[in-house]
Amino acid sequence: MASLNPVLEAPPKEKLERWEGAPPPPPPEPPDDNGGNGNGGGDDSPDTPPAGKPLLGNTQLAMLVLIAAEIMFFSGLIGAFLVFRFSGKPWPPPFQPRLPVEVTAVNTAFLLLSSYSMVRAQIALKRGDAKALPRLLTITGVLGVVFLAIQGYEWVRLVSFGLSASANVYGSLFYTIIGTHGVHVLSAVAWLVVVLVRAHLGKYSARNPNGVVACAMYWHLVVGLWPILFYLVYLL
Repeated sequence: MASLNPVLEAPPKEKLERWEGAPPPPPPEPPDDNGGNGNGGGDDSPDTPPAGKPLLGNTQLAMLVLIAAEIMFFSGLIGAFLVFRFSGKPWPPPFQPRLPVEVTAVNTAFLLLSSYSMVRAQIALKRGDAKALPRLLTITGVLGVVFLAIQGYEWVRLVSFGLSASANVYGSLFYTIIGTHGVHVLSAVAWLVVVLVRAHLGKYSARNPNGVVACAMYWHLVVGLWPILFYLVYLL
């Protein structure tokens, strides 16, 4: 009588070889709702650009707010100047000393050159050139001091020739507008000195440029305002 128990046969040799190897890979995950491949969503192809940094950091945004406020402030001063300039009265008033246009034009070139050296300092910072950065910042500061020194010398001469802030509206507007800009240049120089000291200490790098960037934005502001003021006050 034949046995009722089934005979267990050994699996084929090829199946044994497949089982004895590495386990089979897991099945692919189903696509998600975003059309990706199930590994976190989205397209993981190499053509997909990585998430970039924000266009402006907090330092730049804060400086833009400050710059906007300064532009509004100087716009008010310029508006007051234009009202009196085109009021129909002789401008400048008779028997008033004339402004030193030629010397101030040369002084304007010094200030514009300082903005160029500041741009070069920013480029050196991006390149990680720790030696060029302090040198270029020093050049920028020296040019700013030269600008202030020439302005101060011309002011002393104008006062000695009889142009004072209390003499008339012409003198009052001149010293208010040009003097306010001079205070801003002095503030920029003081800020630059602090940045220069920190640059000598190695506090700035391509990954940590905020201090230099903020100072540079303010410096470019005071430089950019000056040609406008020079044209309106000295030439118009």
